[in-house]
Amino acid sequence: MALVSAAGVVAAGLIAAGMGGCADMSGIAPQASLRDAASLGLATAAAPTPMQPQTAVATEWWRDFGDETLNTLVAQSLESSPNLKLAQARLARAQAVTEVANAAMLPQVNGQLDVTRQRYTANGAVPPPLAGSVRDSGTAQLAASWELDFFGKNRAALDAALGSAKAAQADAQAARVLLASQVARGYFQLVRLNEQAVVARRTLAQREQTLRLVTDRVNAGLDTRLELRQSEGSLPEARLQLEVIQEQMALTRNALNALTGQSNTASALIPSAQEAIKNVALVPVIPADLLGRRADIAAARWRVEASSSDVANAKTQFYPNINLVAFAGFSSIGLGNLLNSGSQQWGVGPAIRLPIFEAGRLRANLRGKTADLDAAVESYNAAVIDAVRDVADQVASSQAISRQQAEQHAAQDAAESAYDIAVQRYKAGLGNYLNVLAAETSVLAQRRLGVDLAGRALDTQVALIRALGGGYASGSMPAAQENSKIIAVSASSVSANGLSDQ
Repeated sequence: MALVSAAGVVAAGLIAAGMGGCADMSGIAPQASLRDAASLGLATAAAPTPMQPQTAVATEWWRDFGDETLNTLVAQSLESSPNLKLAQARLARAQAVTEVANAAMLPQVNGQLDVTRQRYTANGAVPPPLAGSVRDSGTAQLAASWELDFFGKNRAALDAALGSAKAAQADAQAARVLLASQVARGYFQLVRLNEQAVVARRTLAQREQTLRLVTDRVNAGLDTRLELRQSEGSLPEARLQLEVIQEQMALTRNALNALTGQSNTASALIPSAQEAIKNVALVPVIPADLLGRRADIAAARWRVEASSSDVANAKTQFYPNINLVAFAGFSSIGLGNLLNSGSQQWGVGPAIRLPIFEAGRLRANLRGKTADLDAAVESYNAAVIDAVRDVADQVASSQAISRQQAEQHAAQDAAESAYDIAVQRYKAGLGNYLNVLAAETSVLAQRRLGVDLAGRALDTQVALIRALGGGYASGSMPAAQENSKIIAVSASSVSANGLSDQ
């Protein structure tokens, strides 16, 4: 007991000496600060009106389009995608690191059993009867150690690991949202191309019918061979357009196969008609809680927390490291005496490490961790700004497409009417074939534009859903009141003075 008391006195003295030293951490502090909702204008963003209630994004938002083919493709991709499995593997690793950090907070106990057969030299310091003899020796003991985390080093390491694990979890969710949106956009691209193919086939059939009409008129002497050659020349152009569309469809199917992790999932896929797909009504507002809706922002925010804890851990390196160690067991020469009471041995006491001269290593480490924190904060700020821009872009595109579709419908109605009139006048001999070609070109352009706008509308709906978080809901974002805190070691646990790193 006297030894333990003496060790305690020594430990207390060393701690006092260390705390009374001069830990020079001056001039090392984070420079970046977190952007919040108010600084981005989100707190005063336009709120949903009673006539336009805000629609939350469902976790399985793709089902809202009412297309079973799309539902199947997304389900296959979520089950088989290597990218999603990679994100899940990274999450599992981060969780394992957290368990390792948590273990450092607890006592460590190890068992030891040594058995040795040894001949002792006859010409050494060992006296007879051991000198020159061959004996067995053994040791059996338990050893325990516990790091007394007075300055929060292990706590900070655990917090950093927890932050990294939370970030990895958010990354996995972000990968899920991205994958589902890529599949949906790829499928809607296939739907659009299929509609374009329908327009191209309709155009080809229309031109074949016109060619028959022109041929009859030429045979009747009502038209010249010039009109006939013009009509014949329009057929290869229509077939070429159809071939281009079919090539694009094949490439889109290949992309969907890659996203679903299957070799032929989309190869024979027959997409739905555009009009059969439901529109998903999302009110075009930028919500004030956008920062908590997006997995990429949540991941960036948790990386800030992890880096903040790394800074705290780096500061604790300036202070004493105190371990309580103990062992108890048996040790003897001659295995027959190993378990005798006289072979007992034990020990207990503190093990203290004081950084006195580290040649600037501790300050350099702290500067590095502080720079990492600044980088994490600015990455978060960039993610926030990009997210706000992303939502604003999709809202603007959605509104513009709606206006364009209204104008396009009117333009197509007029073009279809003009084409019908041109054909009737040509049949009656009141107009020439050039008028028919001009009217047909206008109709074809409007039909294509109508399909493209409908496809863009679906694509923009998916993009807006993804920009709004894609159904991600985090119940574990760092508290809002912590957003402006760039963590340092608590003043209550670490004094302003400490040990020198010089």
